Amino acid sequence: MKIFLAQQNYHIGNFESNTRKIIQAIETAKAQGGDLILFSEMCVSGYPARDFVEFSDFINKCYAAVDEIRQHADTIGVLVGSPAHNRQHRGKSLFNAAFFLYEQEIKAEIHKTLLPTYDVFDEYRYFEPSFDWKVVPFKGRRLAVTICEDIWNLGDSPIYRACPMDELMQQQPDLMLNLSASPFDYTHDEDRKSVIKANVLKYKIPMFYCNAVGSQTEVVFDGASLVFDKDANLCCALPMFEEAVTGVELRDDGSIDAPILEPASRVPDKELTPDKLEPELNIAQVYDALLLGIRDYFGKMGFQKAILGSSGGIDSAVTLAIACDALGKDNVRAVLMPSPYSTSHSVDDAVQLSRHLGNPYDVLRIDQVYGSFLDTLKPVFGDLPFSLAEENIQSRTRGNLLMAIANKFGYILLNTSNKSELATGYGTLYGDMAGGLGVLGDCYKQQVYALARYINCNKEIIPASIIDKAPSAELRPNQKDSDSLPDYAVLDQILYQYIERRQGPEEIKTLGFDAALVDRTLKLVNTNEYKRNQFCPIIRVSPKAFGVGRRVPIVGKYLA
Repeated sequence: MKIFLAQQNYHIGNFESNTRKIIQAIETAKAQGGDLILFSEMCVSGYPARDFVEFSDFINKCYAAVDEIRQHADTIGVLVGSPAHNRQHRGKSLFNAAFFLYEQEIKAEIHKTLLPTYDVFDEYRYFEPSFDWKVVPFKGRRLAVTICEDIWNLGDSPIYRACPMDELMQQQPDLMLNLSASPFDYTHDEDRKSVIKANVLKYKIPMFYCNAVGSQTEVVFDGASLVFDKDANLCCALPMFEEAVTGVELRDDGSIDAPILEPASRVPDKELTPDKLEPELNIAQVYDALLLGIRDYFGKMGFQKAILGSSGGIDSAVTLAIACDALGKDNVRAVLMPSPYSTSHSVDDAVQLSRHLGNPYDVLRIDQVYGSFLDTLKPVFGDLPFSLAEENIQSRTRGNLLMAIANKFGYILLNTSNKSELATGYGTLYGDMAGGLGVLGDCYKQQVYALARYINCNKEIIPASIIDKAPSAELRPNQKDSDSLPDYAVLDQILYQYIERRQGPEEIKTLGFDAALVDRTLKLVNTNEYKRNQFCPIIRVSPKAFGVGRRVPIVGKYLA
């Protein structure tokens, strides 16, 4: 049996585009003698559709798309993911479903059982868990079809009725087919292979795992679809962050004839989530995820051009380099806005960076605008000493100028804040926190430096002086980030323990961090939630990003 995996980039609610892609892949598989083709979870509608599924018109369009796809499932079996009505008259009105199409008929409808309700997922808000589990007979084989769930250990939760693969194994299936929409993070590629391998070892039948690819606002799907034989050997791995349609041959003895794997493909024996931040970990994957995040955000929203503030610092430099790669150098405009406290070398560095990249740039001094603000406020400020207020006026002036240019010429403003700054509140609302998309908001400062080194791995794109200089917002004379924040090498590790690993203050202190520093850092994180709550969407690359996947109270007292 020749089985194809179609790893495709879908657009939520764009039924015409999604259906066209699915049909094209079906025709490709048929032309190559395919018996069966497997698509990813919710491929018909795009994933996650969230509250769109509450509209009856949206669900009707899902069914119409499935009906159109069904016409092409004549000589080939097709598995597609879509919402489906719950006709059991119990529980919620929808299932997260897979339709098995063959001979231009719907031969089976499979419903997801283990509905994730953690991090970016909220499926139990919309869907009812499955009531029954049946293998699908097809061309003399028994197919165990699951939807993402069998790679996660969620079966003990009281809202679930069963572990689907345990139920299906009682019917002696010959292979597992898994439709998935599993998001990227920089630990997940290794963990995912490990968990799938463990399932194959448990059930002792081949696994065909088809994952979505593409970015949906903040969530990035990396593809990396996999095929394992019954002995848990990895036989085929589709590329990360790219669309692909690939066929493999399942022989009668259960062995698999597949394309030769790249040497880098490997399967760990256990999950490899690190217990401390490793800034260089899978940094090439992080870069590719950010690239895809920008590209899809602009492409799917119909935007073409970006603008950002270029300061001569590491964050704006890395953001600019990635944006030029994602959108093309001519589509990214950098604006340098020196103030009375900006150093000449920062301006020179920013100019040199844009010359290396070849993108358009402008130099707009803000001295006069800044002075006008101070003059206007003089009757109110009086003779009070220079403070954070005067610093933030500079940042907000820059935000106003960037948004003015963006409005005038149709740009989208890219935000350049990193995760360390967002965590500690080291940013100005409506100033340097302005933007339509946060590119580095899920990368700690040490990871930003790792990205810069990766960008420069073949030639110098980001000037060395930008990488080597001490970080500074340059909002007052001789200012350094270290005046307000702990050393990033220490700060990032504390933040990682608290945010990604959910360790409390006493647990973090036992790791050897200074107690007062831990208390100060965690207080900064919690008291600045009101800022992050107003921040733009952030491209998610970590196991726990700010945004939809991290929900904490704004006015909570914990550690404050």
